[in-house]
Amino acid sequence: MDFSIKAFDTKNTLTAARTGCVAVAVFENKKLSQAAKTLDQTGEITAALKSGDITGKAGSTLLLRGVAGVAAQRVLLVGMGADEAVSEKNFMTAVGAMLKAFASLGAADAIIAFPMTEVKERTPEWAIRAIVVAATESEFRTDAQKSKKDPVPAGVRKVTLSVPLASSEAKAALARSVAIANGMNLTKELGNLSPNICTPTYLATIARKLADDHGFDVEVLERKQLEALKMGSFLSVAKGSDEAPKFIVLKHMGGNKKDAPVVLVGKGITFDTGGISIKPGPGMDEMKYDMCGAGSVLGTFRAIGEMGLKLNVIGIVAACENMPSGRATKPGDIVTAMNGLTIEILNTDAEGRLILCDALTYAERFKPAAVVDIATLTGACIVSLGHHNSGLFTRHDAAHDALADELLDAGKETGDGAWRLPIGEQYNEQLKSNFADLANIGTPGGASITAACFLENFTRNYTWAHLDIAGTAWKSGAAKGATGRPVPLLTTFLMNRV
Repeated sequence: MDFSIKAFDTKNTLTAARTGCVAVAVFENKKLSQAAKTLDQTGEITAALKSGDITGKAGSTLLLRGVAGVAAQRVLLVGMGADEAVSEKNFMTAVGAMLKAFASLGAADAIIAFPMTEVKERTPEWAIRAIVVAATESEFRTDAQKSKKDPVPAGVRKVTLSVPLASSEAKAALARSVAIANGMNLTKELGNLSPNICTPTYLATIARKLADDHGFDVEVLERKQLEALKMGSFLSVAKGSDEAPKFIVLKHMGGNKKDAPVVLVGKGITFDTGGISIKPGPGMDEMKYDMCGAGSVLGTFRAIGEMGLKLNVIGIVAACENMPSGRATKPGDIVTAMNGLTIEILNTDAEGRLILCDALTYAERFKPAAVVDIATLTGACIVSLGHHNSGLFTRHDAAHDALADELLDAGKETGDGAWRLPIGEQYNEQLKSNFADLANIGTPGGASITAACFLENFTRNYTWAHLDIAGTAWKSGAAKGATGRPVPLLTTFLMNRV
């Protein structure tokens, strides 16, 4: 869908706009939004409300054709609930209903004139982003690998947003919104691809393409280089697969040369069988999504590249498969991580932390301002938080509390929420091993926390946070597919640092 911005005023009125459809909000108790009042030249909209043809309840719709005094061919009335203060939920329900109506219209273009300044505790930029992301999501296709593509509905393809912001502010907000939506699309595309296509080599190819498109520096480290770096933990996971591991480093140096970068580290297990500690067969196909942390790093880089973000950002993707074979790591094996710590592998299905720990050690060389790792790390996080919030973990001191607040605020700002959970020495006790410095799983209880505590051992020399996105990166069931989260959170977190 193509998006543009326009401010309608007394000189360039909404009533005179020639378009296939204008979408305006109406409220319960038969009240009109300001845009609806503007179009109600002869009282037709008021009459439709009074007749009961539309209630104004959030998500209700009514299509009017040939409204007197209005140049648009159609006026779509969309209910937005109570008018005292438009809630975020009602606004999003209205946006969804509007997009559903747009999909079946005979019009190719439309104007959206929703009350973007009246959403409770939200800015007009939030409303612009919410509409753009929802519209892009409504058009997202999952049939890339089908021999026969699903039919594409005609519907609206060009949208103009009627906004109250100054022109330059509105255009900048729209450009940022489109960039975030495009970044989410890339993350979803990668997550949905079958694992025989989306291999570590494929992720490296995508990273190189992003570098070509947006001027990033890129480096892909191969097995011999990883061996020279003594990444014994990462390589222990890759041992069982015929697919070569790839360690991908992207650099977006948009800030001052002397500024310390923010480093994003993504878990890139392109397929996770569990290794020797093999998973049950049912649902194993979903383990192609175990690279969604890596996908979110690449999607975020697409977004900040499109924006030309004036910040130094490093992206690290540790990518490999976790497979069983005669070469695979066994439960009871002890490996040495890049920083010299030894790890007793009690369960080969706790592999994400084994690749991330070496990536986190590698991140230290960049003398980072902050490091955030993103991983579909633990099923326990889904038990704790369900599918609404990503799990956020970091140390408890002033610097780390500030980083946690930045990430939580970015989640609140975008609706891509996170929830902070504790870590601490008491949980580290659960990771003790009789034979190595650490075990790769803890004793029972708090499994998402002990996983974060394991990673914390490799981040002592910089400010760090961990996002467990196991519950938010994809959906199961009839709506199975990657969600594109947490690209909005990560991109907004970086934008807010400029």
